[in-house]
Amino acid sequence: MKMADTAVTAGNGQPVPRPGLRERKKQRTRDTLLRSALELFTEQGYEATTVDDIADAAEVSQRTFFRYFASKEEAAFFVSRLAESHFVDAVRRRPPGEAPLDALRQSLVESWDTIGEAIEQLVPLELHMRFYRVIESTPALLAAHLRRATELEERIARVIADREHLDVDADPRPRVVVAVFGAVIRVTERIWSAGDDVSLAALRQLNTAYLDQVEPALTGSWRTD
Repeated sequence: MKMADTAVTAGNGQPVPRPGLRERKKQRTRDTLLRSALELFTEQGYEATTVDDIADAAEVSQRTFFRYFASKEEAAFFVSRLAESHFVDAVRRRPPGEAPLDALRQSLVESWDTIGEAIEQLVPLELHMRFYRVIESTPALLAAHLRRATELEERIARVIADREHLDVDADPRPRVVVAVFGAVIRVTERIWSAGDDVSLAALRQLNTAYLDQVEPALTGSWRTD
């Protein structure tokens, strides 16, 4: 395969085939719809934004919108799904001898180092981060976000169980460790969304600080007297 026919865009740095002209046009339309949707959700609110609004902003028809997304919610979480898949793939790639919690932490570090570039291929990173605040302040989006987080935890727990050669339905530890990890991520998301700094670096720093406290909080004494 010629170099001109490949593009290094995979999360693991491996070359992947460069899409053809028709596929690139479809990707541009999808990305325009995504950006238009997130901008409108951020500026005027999720509930107040209609599919027609998004299609008009992207200068396409409503029918075209539904060729790419089944609903507003699907468009709202499209980029998040990319980030989640990025993380799950990172967990699968961790060395087999690594302890489960360490594997999750290192996967998060690895994802932080690469996910920004992957997101930027779809929408501006700053827009994606601002939209997270909309999720926290919109009941319908927050409910969907929490539902999706539960589904993601189950996926990751099964990956951890496979790594450790365990039956996830017989041994509770994979689900427990993933639940603890997920709870820390959820707490830091909520605190970060209420702060003044909406950058990826700020969220990453907060994640790290709270994950550092997991073992002391679970196994150590909290009393200072």
